[in-house]
Amino acid sequence: MGPDLDPQVERTKSRPLAARSLSIKVGVGVMGVAALCALGLTQFLNPQTFWLCVAAVPVIALYPAMKRVFPLPQLVLSIAWGFAVLISWSAVSCGATAAATACFGPETWLLWGATVLWTMGFDTVYAMSDREDDRRIGIKSSALFFGRYAAQAVLAFYIATAIVLGKLGVVMGLSWPYGVSLTVATVGWLWQGLSLMDSGLKHRMYGEFFKQNVAIGFVLLVGMILGNG
Repeated sequence: MGPDLDPQVERTKSRPLAARSLSIKVGVGVMGVAALCALGLTQFLNPQTFWLCVAAVPVIALYPAMKRVFPLPQLVLSIAWGFAVLISWSAVSCGATAAATACFGPETWLLWGATVLWTMGFDTVYAMSDREDDRRIGIKSSALFFGRYAAQAVLAFYIATAIVLGKLGVVMGLSWPYGVSLTVATVGWLWQGLSLMDSGLKHRMYGEFFKQNVAIGFVLLVGMILGNG
């Protein structure tokens, strides 16, 4: 959100810049060093992957500002996360002279779509924990956009993610371990979505549900690896 707004939000007020434990000058310096390291790494990439990295930069940079002007900033974040699929896929599949379109098949876009939908789901959960602060200081979020239907929106995003991942398994011919992992993930998402509809849900559970998606992602990764064997 930015050093001027983070101190006003309970969840983010302890971040280094917000708490003033890290100066803006030091933060800019660290960012510069990280950017130089990233630029150095790009020298080992094929042209398609390099330009995808370049294309991702403005999306990532715009995300914090979108919270001030765009009603669904989580969509911008989701697209930024989606670049992780395209960049890593092109790094493996694209040769030095291959056209980018030749590197990406239906399975690429299915995984990209699932990533975007999933991110919309779990980051809306994250935004639900900040609703009161965001409303007070004028920050926009998907949780506020969907209003009293935010929980239903999260559940819809999760179900759509499961459907797209199911299609991905069919297209790639992934075997039963992937089916098991997707079933586990889907049960977890359904439980989260239904739990979010409970008006008595404790505030800390939003963060817990958000973190659970890390474990769900690991389960899916293991299923994809074993199912592709």
